[in-house]
Amino acid sequence: MLKMLFRLLKHRWLDRSDTLRAVPDEVAERLAQRVAASETRHTGEIRLCVEAALPSSYIWRSRSDDAMPGLVRERALGWFGRLGVWDTEHNNGVLIYLLLGEHAIEVVADRGLTRRVDQQQWQAMVDRLSGRLVKGAFEDGLTEALEEVSALLVAHFPLEDGTLRPNELNNAVVRA
Repeated sequence: MLKMLFRLLKHRWLDRSDTLRAVPDEVAERLAQRVAASETRHTGEIRLCVEAALPSSYIWRSRSDDAMPGLVRERALGWFGRLGVWDTEHNNGVLIYLLLGEHAIEVVADRGLTRRVDQQQWQAMVDRLSGRLVKGAFEDGLTEALEEVSALLVAHFPLEDGTLRPNELNNAVVRA
């Protein structure tokens, strides 16, 4: 119970100003440019979302540390839907979600890509990136995640030479 209260206080203490410190405007702009550059090489769409803390309702549901990864995943799925990442022409949108309060990263891919990339590969990616994020290297960690996701999209959904495609989703980093 004490651990849950500590977690609740930590998440109530963090807010959007913490997100803006972790990913200031110039970093967000560089990341958005990297997303745009990535999307010139494949037909997928990538969104980046950095959130300071979970809502209290999520914390109250975390009865143990074992429950937290599932709640972080659930929150990432919520952002996936809210940002319309699921609504791309080829069903190959990807959300890279970073939760500062838990030093957690989630990668949520739409069904077009999940059919081609197994869960172990996604988990290996998340595990590699978690170390950077725990150290506070947010730009490096998000850039690395973007590069790995881009490589998967290029491998499975390459953009044919000379093909122009519309940008289906905004490239800006969501900072909540």
